[in-house]
Amino acid sequence: MFVPHVPLRILIAPSGFKESLGADSVANAVSEGVRRVLPDARIDLLPLVDGGEGTAAALAAATGGRLEHRRVTGPVGDVVDSHFAMLGDGTTAVVEMAAAAGLRLVPRHARNPLRTTTRGVGELIRSALDAGARRILVGCGDSGTSDGGAGALAALGARLLDASGAEVSDGAKALRHVDRLDASGLDPRLAEVQIDVACNPSNVLTGPRGVARVFGPQKGASPRQVDVLAKNLKHWSRLLERDLAPGRDDLRRGPGTGASGGLGAGLAAIGGRLRPRFDVLLDSVDLDAAIAAADLVITAEGSIDGQTPNGKVPAEVARRAKLRGRPVLALAGTVGADADAAYGAGIDAVQCILPRPVALEEAFERGAEFVADGTERAVRTLMIGMSLTAHAAA
Repeated sequence: MFVPHVPLRILIAPSGFKESLGADSVANAVSEGVRRVLPDARIDLLPLVDGGEGTAAALAAATGGRLEHRRVTGPVGDVVDSHFAMLGDGTTAVVEMAAAAGLRLVPRHARNPLRTTTRGVGELIRSALDAGARRILVGCGDSGTSDGGAGALAALGARLLDASGAEVSDGAKALRHVDRLDASGLDPRLAEVQIDVACNPSNVLTGPRGVARVFGPQKGASPRQVDVLAKNLKHWSRLLERDLAPGRDDLRRGPGTGASGGLGAGLAAIGGRLRPRFDVLLDSVDLDAAIAAADLVITAEGSIDGQTPNGKVPAEVARRAKLRGRPVLALAGTVGADADAAYGAGIDAVQCILPRPVALEEAFERGAEFVADGTERAVRTLMIGMSLTAHAAA
């Protein structure tokens, strides 16, 4: 096997694998696979977060902050163990919505986006206010909800009222009964803090590319439920614009309004700023410098498919790597439909980590093993290419 005379410097900058491995675990497993082939390689680990699972812990670690543990209302209405982060500056809180309303908290038999709620997210925001936060960063990703942020707003003091003045229950199914929103009870501290919502700008609340049509089926909705969800969220968006954000007309299809099942629109209606997630989340990570120092960049995500170019971690890594002329290898648990779109996003090669078709449960349980083994196979293939290049140049 060809071994380069000068040790390669490899940047490993993956996202997490949903419901299986956090970004740090993926990075460590990729590193193990590389070491099997290139034991002398200089490896830089830079696990990345996209607002989903692991975001609060990663940013707390990067800034010398801490995690604050709380028990909140989970997405199916039960009480769950959750957390938010206070960063090292002592004034910025990170609320990871997945920690209170993530898909992993929704049992498979209960995956119905008409029923789930973001109430726990609002409870975490209130806890962050209680802890003295002056800025709250809300990470949107890995959500198991599609209620337009209704539950979160209710937890923050908004009242969702039907035509008779009675309060409406949680869940997107009930949104059709909401006749007006009463903001008089909103926590007054919300007016004194800056709320930044780190989201994917390509996600919008309503329309053909809205929450219901794009993400409803992924969260367990049947075709009929998708239609109901689309109708209810359209009604909800009108209420947000009329009752909470008079004068605004961008809460239906504005960039980021569909983040985390419409949580973006709900928080924007009370003054939250919807910001491209990587502009916010990479503030504390010098990704560009790490790329510039590397000979090869390896990134990873649970799935590489036609959605990858739309604000996913591998596409952002590849975009920045291409600006510096660095090759990019992307590892994936699954290679889905229209995965070729990843090449247009700057990814040079895609490698599935699975050695054979496996059941989902096995893939989750053996995730780290499969990542390490898949990385080894990919790097061995890479070495063949380098050997041919060296031979041709000789």
